[in-house]
Amino acid sequence: MAFTKINSKVVRVDLIQSGPIVARRGAMLFYTGEVQFAPHGGPGGAGGAPGLGGMAGMAGRMLQGEHEATMLAQGKGSVHYGFKGLETHVVDMSAGGELRVEASRLLAHTVGLQSSVVSANATPSGGGGGGLFGALRGAATGMVTGQGLFTTQLSGYGAAVLLAHGGVLELQVGGPSPVVVDPQAFVASYGPVQTELKSSMSWRNAGRTGGESMQLECTGQGIVYVQASEEKL
Repeated sequence: MAFTKINSKVVRVDLIQSGPIVARRGAMLFYTGEVQFAPHGGPGGAGGAPGLGGMAGMAGRMLQGEHEATMLAQGKGSVHYGFKGLETHVVDMSAGGELRVEASRLLAHTVGLQSSVVSANATPSGGGGGGLFGALRGAATGMVTGQGLFTTQLSGYGAAVLLAHGGVLELQVGGPSPVVVDPQAFVASYGPVQTELKSSMSWRNAGRTGGESMQLECTGQGIVYVQASEEKL
């Protein structure tokens, strides 16, 4: 495993063993040895958001904050990472696959993982997100849940570190019943997991159901990561 947890809020990485590491700017706490840092290009580019043109995709990423500034660390040494005292959770992707996570909830990842920005409504493993309609539905979902219109997708083999309030729970998806979570508590999903926003609100109970009126139904096969809080990052 590239990342070692020092405590619930700090991870350490040995660059000799892990190779270069990409982390959000401001996450480096301290390091030992010979380590070089350089700005790193953001995930995705033109066409990185299925169903939208390059300019629309870029504008959407800027508005939704789905383009966190990142730094590349490489060399011979150990680096300690943490961010704003948030809890960290290491995701082992040595078996390969896809991890979908909002940029604000991603602390760091190994450089071997391919990073891109996809529509929040796109289907894992190559779905197109339903074109413009899918993008608009994703935008509506983002406004209701607090999630962005775009999501960061990491693909390949390696490891990543998530950020969360109050720790992270791993929920297995793939049983006879879907896993239903509070959208504000949703952190990330690993594997071919489909998410659909549903509402239990009607004109009879409007304004009386609280946050539980909106629910995120998770189906497919994989893992859903949920934080022990509804607080946004």
